[in-house]
Amino acid sequence: MSQSDDQLLKRLLAMFEVEAEEHLSAIAAGLLALEQSPPRERAQELVETTFREVHTLKGAARAVNLGAVVAVCHAMESVFAALKGGRLALAPGGMDLLHQGYARVRGLLDGSVVAGPDQDALVSALEAYAEGREPVAKAAVPPEPAARANPPVPPPVEEGAPANTPSADTPADAPRVGSRPTLRIATSKVDTLLRHAEELVSARLAAGRQVADLGGLASEVAERVRSHERARRRLEEAEDSPAARLLKQQGDTLRWLSGRIAQLANAGRQDLRILGKMLDSLLDEAKQVLMVPVSALLDPMAPLVRDLARAEGREVELIIRGGDLEIDRRIQEEMKDALLHLVRNAIAHGIEPPEAREAKGKAPRGTLAITVAQTEAGRAEIAIADDGGGFDVTRLRHAAAEQGLMSAAAAAALDDDEARALAFRSGLSTSGLLTDVSGRGLGLPIVQEKVERLGGGLAVESTVGLGTVFRIRLPVTLASFRGVLVEVEGACFILPTGGVERVARVALGAIATVENRETVVLDGRTLGLVRLADVLGLAPTRGNQAPPSHYTVAVLSRGGQATAFIVDRVRDEQEVLMKSLGPQLARAPYVTGASVLATGEVALILNIPDLLAGAAQAPATARPMVAVSRKKSILIAEDSITARTLFKNLLEAAGYQVRTAVDGVDAWGALTGGEEFDLLVSDVEMPRMGGFELTAKVRGAPKLAELPVVLITSLGSREDKERGIDAGANAYLVKDSFDQGNLLQIVSHLV
Repeated sequence: MSQSDDQLLKRLLAMFEVEAEEHLSAIAAGLLALEQSPPRERAQELVETTFREVHTLKGAARAVNLGAVVAVCHAMESVFAALKGGRLALAPGGMDLLHQGYARVRGLLDGSVVAGPDQDALVSALEAYAEGREPVAKAAVPPEPAARANPPVPPPVEEGAPANTPSADTPADAPRVGSRPTLRIATSKVDTLLRHAEELVSARLAAGRQVADLGGLASEVAERVRSHERARRRLEEAEDSPAARLLKQQGDTLRWLSGRIAQLANAGRQDLRILGKMLDSLLDEAKQVLMVPVSALLDPMAPLVRDLARAEGREVELIIRGGDLEIDRRIQEEMKDALLHLVRNAIAHGIEPPEAREAKGKAPRGTLAITVAQTEAGRAEIAIADDGGGFDVTRLRHAAAEQGLMSAAAAAALDDDEARALAFRSGLSTSGLLTDVSGRGLGLPIVQEKVERLGGGLAVESTVGLGTVFRIRLPVTLASFRGVLVEVEGACFILPTGGVERVARVALGAIATVENRETVVLDGRTLGLVRLADVLGLAPTRGNQAPPSHYTVAVLSRGGQATAFIVDRVRDEQEVLMKSLGPQLARAPYVTGASVLATGEVALILNIPDLLAGAAQAPATARPMVAVSRKKSILIAEDSITARTLFKNLLEAAGYQVRTAVDGVDAWGALTGGEEFDLLVSDVEMPRMGGFELTAKVRGAPKLAELPVVLITSLGSREDKERGIDAGANAYLVKDSFDQGNLLQIVSHLV
C-alpha cells in the first residue's frame, strides 16, 4: 500500500470509528425496542430502521477493509430482510442471535474479541435462522464481558475544550471527556452559521452608507433653511407682504423638516454603533466555535517525518512548540498540504544524510522544529526550521539557467536574496532525481499560493551550512479583510490591501518604453506598466478617446516582484467579505472570489499572484475571464460517511469535481438546486429516498433525464439488477465485487 493510500485509510478509519458508534447505538436501541413486542406497524418500522443501520454499518466497514464486521453484518441483514419481507417471524431465539451479532460487532470494533470459529458458528446460525430454520438455544459464542456488552457512549468533546485530567487508575489510552456539557453537530452547520453571521458585515456596510446619506441630506436641508432665512429677511426688510408671510411659513416647515432629519441621522448613527458592537461580538463568538488547537494539525506530522526520513536515508528529530495556540479549523485544513510540502522540502533538500553531517562536524541526527506563535492580534506565525545545509544559491542560479528560466548571465547577476526567490518559481528544482518526495519543483510555489490565498505571507531565511527557516504568517481565523476598490472599464474590482504596495497618479509624459514594454519610475524604481483591463481581457467601453494627462496606477507586489497596473479610478478602501464563486469557477483566472458591496453591486476579488504573472504577457496574450474550463462534476449519494469519503477521494484523485449527499432527498435537492452535474453515483438503500426512487425521479425530470446514473449497492441479485436497469441506471455495481478501476472506467466512459 502506498503512503498516500495508507494515509487515506487512516483518515477513513477515524471517520468510521465515529460513524460505527452511532450505528451501533441505533442498532442496540432498535433491538431493545423489538423485544418489547411493539404493535405490528411499529415493529415493521423498527425492523426497517434497524435494517438500514446494519446495512450502512456493513458498507462503511467494507470501505475500511473490516471483513469480519462485514460478515456478521451481512448475516444480520439476511435476518432483517426476511423479517421485512414477511418470510420470518421474530422468535426469542432469533432475538438472542441478533443480540449476539450486535455484541460480536462491537467486540470486533473495540478489540475485545477476534474473528474465529465461534464467529463462523454465529454467522451460520444467523443465516440458518434467516432461511426459516429454528434458531439454536445458544450459539457457540463466548459471552462478552459485562463491561463491554454495552459500554456507555462518552459525550463528544468540544473542539478546543480542555479535557479532564485522568485519574491514576484511568488507562493511558482512555478517551478524555471535556468538563463542559457539549453538543455534537456537523461542522458544515457551524460553517453555515458563521457564513450567515459574516454576511451581516455587508448589511452593516449598507446601513452605514444609508446613515451617511441621511446625514448628508440633513446637512443639505439645513443649508437650504439658512438660505431661505436670508431670503425671508431681505423680503421683510423691503415690505411686509403676503409673500413675506408665506416665506415665513415655508421657513418654519423647513426648520421642522431639518430638525427631524437631523434626529433620524443621529438615531441612525447611534443604532449603527450598537449594531456594529453586536455584530463584532457575534462574529467573535461564532469564530471561536471553529477555533481548534493547532496541535490537531501538527501532531500527525511525527509519523510522517519518521517515514519520510527513512525513505530519504536521514535521521531527523521533530520538535513541535506552541501546539496549544488556537487557529481556525478551516485555515488548518487549507494549510495541511502546504506544511507537508515544507516538511518534505526540509528532509529532501535541507537535512543532510548522517555521514555528511558528521563530516561537517554536526550531530548525525538532524533537527526539524515547527514553532507556532501569535505575532499580533488576529495573526500567527508558523516557523519550520531545519539545521541542514541551507539554500545552495549557486545551484539555484545554475538550475534557473539550465532550465531556461533566464540567461546564464542574468542568473549570475542575481544577489543571494534574489537567487533564493527562484525556489518559488514553478517547475524549478535543484534535485537531479525525481522521487515520490521531491524533484518536480512544485512544492514551494504551491505553498506560497496556499498561504497568499489565505491572506498570509511567506518568508525564507537561510544560512549556508546552518539551516533554513520558512516563516508562514497567517490570520488565526477566516474573516473579512481590507480591500482596495478600483474601477476598470465600468466594472468594480477588489485588490487585497496586503498585495497593494501603493496607489499613485502618473503623468503621461513620465511613461517610457523599454524593450517594447511600458515602464514608469516610482520611488526610484523602474516598474513595468500594464493596463489592468488588458490583463483581464476586458473590451474597451468608452470607444476611442484622447489619452488623459495622468493615469491612476496601483502598484502590486509579491515576493520582491512589483508591477504598476493602470486603473480608471481608485474608489475606496474598505472591509470586504469574500464569497466563493462555486465549483464551476473554482479556479477562474485572476479571480479568487467575489463580494457584495454596500451599494448592492457584485465586485470580483482579484488574485495578486495571477495578475503579476499575467502582466508579463499582456496585452498580446491577455486571457478573457470567461474562458474557464470546468471540471466534470459528480454527485455522490451515500448514507455511509466512510463509503462516501472513499468514493469522494477516489474520484477527486482522478480529477473530478465531487459533491456529496447523505441520502436521496439531499441528492434531489442538489440536482434541482441550480448546480450542474455530469454524473450521479448513488447507493440503493438509503433513508428517506433510496437509489431506485432517486433514479426514477431523475429520469422523470426533463432537465435531468439525460444525466448518467451509476448505482452502487450490496444488493447483487438478478432481480435487483433488473430493477436498477428498469429504473434507468446506466451502470449497476455490486459492493461485494467492487473494484476501484472498474468504477473509474465506467465514470470515464459515461462523462
